[in-house]
Parts: sequence; structure tokens; C-alpha cells
Amino acid sequence: MIQVDVALGARTYPILIEDGAIDRAGTLLAPYAKRGRFVIVTDRNVAGHHLGRLERSLADAGIDTVAEVLPPGEATKSWRQLAELTDRLLELGVERGEHIVALGGGVIGDLVGFAAAILKRGCGFVQVPTSLLAQVDSSVGGKTAINSAAGKNLIGAFHQPSAVLIDPTTLDTLAPRQIIAGYAEVAKYGLIDDADFFAWCEAHGPALIAGDAAPRIEAIRHSVSAKARIVAADERETGDLRALLNLGHTFGHALEAETGFSDRLLHGEGVAAGMALAFRYSARAGLCSGDDAARVTRHLASVGLPTTLAQAGVCASGETLVAHMAHDKKMAGGRLPFLLARGIGRTFVAKDVELADVAAFLDADAG
Repeated sequence: MIQVDVALGARTYPILIEDGAIDRAGTLLAPYAKRGRFVIVTDRNVAGHHLGRLERSLADAGIDTVAEVLPPGEATKSWRQLAELTDRLLELGVERGEHIVALGGGVIGDLVGFAAAILKRGCGFVQVPTSLLAQVDSSVGGKTAINSAAGKNLIGAFHQPSAVLIDPTTLDTLAPRQIIAGYAEVAKYGLIDDADFFAWCEAHGPALIAGDAAPRIEAIRHSVSAKARIVAADERETGDLRALLNLGHTFGHALEAETGFSDRLLHGEGVAAGMALAFRYSARAGLCSGDDAARVTRHLASVGLPTTLAQAGVCASGETLVAHMAHDKKMAGGRLPFLLARGIGRTFVAKDVELADVAAFLDADAG
């Protein structure tokens, strides 16, 4: 088993990575079953594949379970589902000392984490991520949220899990599109500050996506190690370090908003297009070379990720997309920081970007 710790003093928690970890969950998660039970929250798709495995493992360890199964999809990150979930948790008598288990992808992890953050002013929760995107990124770091009509993740809280249990075999049940979308977050860790890892992605990304176990585990290990290091240094994004993890997200969230936060454009697909746009914008501004921007676009496209507005299914004007960006939670004093690049592995926070210039770039890039 691989263990990576997120070092947060008294709130330090482990990330445990092992093929078949769900089948050992009774042993691994027993310390968090404070009253000898867990409430497991998952969605219909994940439940069909993995809920029974988790329940059996916990039962073998003498841990009682109650399962709440929610609808799949981004629309589940909503006020309605949050209200229904918290009401149900209260009906079940969940106490502050208990832990809720989030079994699923990023949607379930974000929703359950936020519910845990606000229930009785803070309950514990454990992440058991089942998608590549959640395993390499969203299950780690304590960002929890739901979406609103105004934008993505605008209502939420920082609330760290007590543990993250990653079983890479769950990826075998994902549709290829979900694997490819999650891979965008893997490549991101190379683009922000590790050019050597991006080169590793170019060499091993196709095998990872095809299901090769060795690069899959290495990608998860490297990604969570990188995120753990950044979160430990800047937990609440008070400086620029954790902000680097948002590479591609400002552009990507605008694309997701334009497509209605739906399966028309998965989150990882939006991030991929956003990263390609960020590098092309950086090249246009003279910050990085056109060769680097082309290299990023070429690699993401080679694994089947969208890198243009058209490929993302978006035909909106730059003005419309910038209007979505204006709702970004990072907006401060009328300015929106952008993650731009001086090269591969050299991402930085730019705080002097004019939204009108971004709109003009998007129009030109689409043309």
C-alpha cells in the first residue's frame, strides 16, 4: 500500500492507495467508525459497481452501514440535493463525532464534504473516490461545494476529510470518456510546476488511459503527492501557491457554465480546454513560446480531450464567456486573477489581465 500524508498539524490525514483497497475498507476505515457504523453516500452508477463491495468489507469488520443513493451527474451538486441529504443525515441521528463516507466521483465528494462541513457545525467524513478525476485531485485538499445558477462551486467551505481511500481498480468500471476527462487533472500537475512530469505524461498517458495498472498507480501517487505538498503549504488559498491548482479552471468553468453544467461537457474536459486556452493566451501575450502552447494542445488532443471552444461544444462569443467568468469566486476588486504560463511547468498567477482582452482572444481563437 502507498500512503501519502497531507500534513496539516493535528488535522494531518492519510491518503491510502492500493488495488483492492475497498475490499479491505473494514480494516482500513475501522478507526473512523466512531459508533460502529457509517452512513455511505453514493450515486446510482457507483452503487451498482462498488457499494456492495464496501458494505461487505465493513460488515466483515463488524461495522454497520446505512446507504444513501443519489442521482448521478453534475446536477446533484445543488441546493435541493444538499437539503435532502442533510435532512436525511439528521433523521439518521448522525453525530459530530461520526464520519460520513463519500463513495463516488467529484460530485459526490464535493456534496458530501459540504454536507459534513455544515451538519451540526462540522462532522467528519472519509473520501473513497471512484473516478480518476476524484482520485488524482478533488478528493484531496478539503475544497467542498455545490453549484448555483451563477456559477460552479460558488457555495461551499474548506473542510478536510479524515482519510482518503483510493482503490485504482474502480477505474476499470468507468466509461472511457470519464477516464479521459480525469486525465486532464493528471496532466495539470506537470503543467503547473513539473515539466518532467508532463514529459512523463506524454510518454505514459496513452497507456494509463488504456488501463495499464503501473502508470495508473504512478499517476495517482504523483498527483496526490503534489497536491498534498501544495495544500500543506497553502491550505485555504491565501497565497498564490494553491491557486496554481486552478490552471485551466477559469476558462473551463466558463465553458461548463455555457453548457449548463451538464454531461455535454464534463469537468475534466472543460479543464483540458481551459488549459489549452490558457497556454495559447500566454503565447499570444508573449509570456511563453508558441511551441510550448502547441505542445500542450497537441498532447491533450492526442488522448481525446477538447482543446478548442468548438471541440468543447461551445459557440458563444468571448463577451458571453467573460460574463460567466465575472461570477468567479476569485474575483476581487473587479479583477479576476488568471493562471497563465511562462512555459511548461512554469505557471503563475497574473493579476493584471483585462477581461476585454480575454474576450477578444476567445473570439480570435474560435475563428
